[in-house]
Amino acid sequence: MLIYEKFIGKNRDDFTSYEDLKKNYKVTYKDDFNFAYDVLDELAKTQPDALCMLWISNEGEEKRITFADMARYSNKAANYFKSLGIRKGDFVMLVLKRSYLFWYCMMGLHKLGAVAVQAAHLLTKDDYIYRCNAGGIKMAVITGDNNCTEAFDGGLSEYKTVKIKAVTKGKKAGGGWLDFEAGLEAASEDWKRPKGSEATHASDIMIMSFSSGTTGYPKMVAHDYTYPLGHLATGVFWHRVEKGGLHFTISDTGWLKSLWGKMYGQWLGECAILTYDFEKFNARDILKVIEKYKVTSFCAPPTMYRFIMNEDVPSYDLSALKHCTAAGEALSQDLFKKWETMTKLNIYEGFGQTETTICCGTLYPFTEPHSSSMGMEIPGYDIELLDADGNKVPVGATGEICMKADRPKHGVIRRPVGLFIGYYKNDEATDISWHDGYFHTGDLAYYDEQGYLWYVGRNDDVIKSSGYRIGPFEVESVLLKHPAVAETAVTGIPDPIRGFNVKATIVLAKNFQASDELVKDLQDFVKKSTAPYKYPRVIEFVSELPKTINGKIRRAEIRNRDMGKPPTESDI
Repeated sequence: MLIYEKFIGKNRDDFTSYEDLKKNYKVTYKDDFNFAYDVLDELAKTQPDALCMLWISNEGEEKRITFADMARYSNKAANYFKSLGIRKGDFVMLVLKRSYLFWYCMMGLHKLGAVAVQAAHLLTKDDYIYRCNAGGIKMAVITGDNNCTEAFDGGLSEYKTVKIKAVTKGKKAGGGWLDFEAGLEAASEDWKRPKGSEATHASDIMIMSFSSGTTGYPKMVAHDYTYPLGHLATGVFWHRVEKGGLHFTISDTGWLKSLWGKMYGQWLGECAILTYDFEKFNARDILKVIEKYKVTSFCAPPTMYRFIMNEDVPSYDLSALKHCTAAGEALSQDLFKKWETMTKLNIYEGFGQTETTICCGTLYPFTEPHSSSMGMEIPGYDIELLDADGNKVPVGATGEICMKADRPKHGVIRRPVGLFIGYYKNDEATDISWHDGYFHTGDLAYYDEQGYLWYVGRNDDVIKSSGYRIGPFEVESVLLKHPAVAETAVTGIPDPIRGFNVKATIVLAKNFQASDELVKDLQDFVKKSTAPYKYPRVIEFVSELPKTINGKIRRAEIRNRDMGKPPTESDI
């Protein structure tokens, strides 16, 4: 019996259909469930020598970590943190890029009952000041790479709660910095599960993550100890990981996406994870890694798939690859078809947020992927599309993706396993998003007659022009079919007559040059391919699009920049 079967009562292959899965999928757990003890340590006992993680450095160094190794080092991490004065409920920030130390820390903090806070290595002094003070950070573990410690030290005089700071890779960072690896290696590997007041409970806060912060400061998203079980659907059903396989998700540990694809769900499926600690994304390197290490399942944002497909994919031996998934932004039809042609594999889309685990998607073999569709609601989530007045919208009409869920303070009655418990220290934001029995995601979609969801965009991404509501994805999908377009982001730009004009920010493909003629050609191309009112009246050519560290396009950054620019018919 695979370990995940303990929590859903059967093997995934025992479900006969999507309807059966939707009706009978139920996650059960004890009040003291803790992933580090009840999954990792159990795997370390039953299959100690099985591969847990294959870590590869930017220079090609390999480190094979078994489940026994991971459990042992999580004990050492728990002991080291405790020796420094970290206790249950303390907040510890981890800025570790893709270092294997991140996994040791996460599991050690889970065992200790301290709250893990992920952060990206590109943060500036001001970013650290806000996050440390808002989150009440007591300790920070920072990578020795780049200038991360210098950026952190820039805010030292303004931190209110930080007492301990540790650095990796033996960096001599100056006064007050502890050598994390030295402390970890010196710590005891003997650790016993705490009892009494130090014991963890399923309803305790386990991790906190900062949202993207498209408007205002990032919100602090809090998840409890049931969060890993929400990723049973992510890893076992969506990623379709296999016992003894090797799963590769491209994600930095500064974001919760790393927990989607590099930890909980994969280990619940008894599958090893591949972590490639690269400095800069390179499509050829990714293909070489998939080929060399015989990756069996793969997940990446559509933007990265696009870069990969610009290479000679058929020249690589990807025969071990059995299942591919995508998330982070909508997948265009051209990418879906091109990948299928190149690899004979479909891409199964999934959708979720920092506040959720995967909540809708296509699950092999229960639902067929429809190119550009988000799929259907994931078992465990009850999704409704609502209008601005809270009414359900009919098939084909756009509505906000909302999920039935009672607030924890009102009693956990209908809260899906994996849904967050609220915005930490921000009841006002929680009240705005979570009310009347629904959590409101802020994302828009519509249902087709088959029950598939189709993404439209964020509430704040939708462009309101001359009375029309235009989703950026539908315009982007058309533009990406034009041979001159390598990448594009569609946003709204203020216009005194129409309210907003549709604007396309475009990265040109090789051998194409910006010109007035090309602008007109692109505009005509869109007019012929979709409703004419959707065509981009403003086109700007750029060398690259602003993206998150995980490759997700930041439309908000383009919008904010444009607010200070007068709209023009073309900006070459």
